[in-house]
Amino acid sequence: MGVIPRRRLAAVALAAATALVVTAGCGGGDSAEDGPITLTVDVFGQFGYEQLYQEYMAAHPDVKIVERGTGGNLDEYSPKLTQWLAAGKGAGDIVAIEEGLLVEYKANPGNFVNLLDHGAADLKGNFLDWKWNAGLTADGKQLIGLGTDVGGMAMCYRKDLFAKAGLPTERDAVSKLWPTWPDYIRVGEQFAAKQTGASFVDAATNTFNTILLQTAGNTQGYSYYDTSDNLVVDSNPAVRQAWDTTMDIVDSGLAGKYLAWSEEWVSAFKQAKFATIACPAWMTGVIEGNAGPSAKGKWDIARVPGNGGNWGGSYLAVPKQSKHQARAIELAKFLTSAKGQIGAFKAKGPLPSSPQALDDPAIADATNAYFSDAPVGQIFAAGAKNLKPVYMGPKNQAVRTEVENAVRTVELGQRSPAQGWTDAVANAKKAAAK
Repeated sequence: MGVIPRRRLAAVALAAATALVVTAGCGGGDSAEDGPITLTVDVFGQFGYEQLYQEYMAAHPDVKIVERGTGGNLDEYSPKLTQWLAAGKGAGDIVAIEEGLLVEYKANPGNFVNLLDHGAADLKGNFLDWKWNAGLTADGKQLIGLGTDVGGMAMCYRKDLFAKAGLPTERDAVSKLWPTWPDYIRVGEQFAAKQTGASFVDAATNTFNTILLQTAGNTQGYSYYDTSDNLVVDSNPAVRQAWDTTMDIVDSGLAGKYLAWSEEWVSAFKQAKFATIACPAWMTGVIEGNAGPSAKGKWDIARVPGNGGNWGGSYLAVPKQSKHQARAIELAKFLTSAKGQIGAFKAKGPLPSSPQALDDPAIADATNAYFSDAPVGQIFAAGAKNLKPVYMGPKNQAVRTEVENAVRTVELGQRSPAQGWTDAVANAKKAAAK
């Protein structure tokens, strides 16, 4: 899901955790308890599982499900998870792992139950091929997690702010405004000239990541690391192209400087302080939660500039420390089934990674009332099967944090674009070497 960031990370904590391999530790099988078994599910952001939990508990009266972390961001969640794994206790019976961190957790597969030992191989056809394969260890002998969502891209925008700026508000007309990122910048300059009191873009970092993943997916298929795990921040054209385009956005004065996932960012949603935000499918739930009921019908969804893209997506894994591994695996299979993924999409918008779910009318024909009845099935699901994944190397999140920190310094006027790029490369290399 993701939820980017959903999508920042305390890299030091992650490095400490991935250096430790936890064996069975506190758990192995399912221990006997008096009364219902409690299964704890650790998540971040909005996974949309609340109704699914109720359905599962109704069918399994001996199971009580407790979810932790709902609404929190990855920066808060990941250090806790890494500490729990390192200590061999404290983690939920099921834990969500964001795709950008999956490679690092896979480095120590002993922390997790091998789902292939529990019939998961029979579920392979329930997931897009690349989503399934990413959950496997390099030797293909262990499946760390079952896929939840993928992050098909769009651009969400405030219709009321567009109207205030004299721009079209209907989604097809808006999509035609920006077939390319330079067109998007041109529209932003038109918006800024009307002095609406709002910025055109929420944050330069979110836009940078969108452009990077889009460009990488349409070219080499990797971003900060190549598929041999070589750091290529300063040699991969996709990274530099995303940087240069983002600097054009910053130079044009379009970025609102709201640090993603901060309190200021959340307040900016409520106060209508920006007009557009790069919008993977899971972001729709974030927007609704942050902007609140009063903004219903004021948001809509248009095509993202450029050619598609894929940002986000997560996995559900079962730590070996769980005292109820068998029951946790059963619940994880249910939540990641086609039915489970459809239910999550209906609740909070994360786009299924299940082909069967994507083909279901509940997804293909779906609309979203909060976003002016936008046909989210057509917008997000139609091209989901053709999404191009981007390979993320062993220190992807730590490197990404340093590069986006450099973007932020330019956005805040603390560094020039040239100085920021020098910092991005140097600090990325330091993060990769830790």
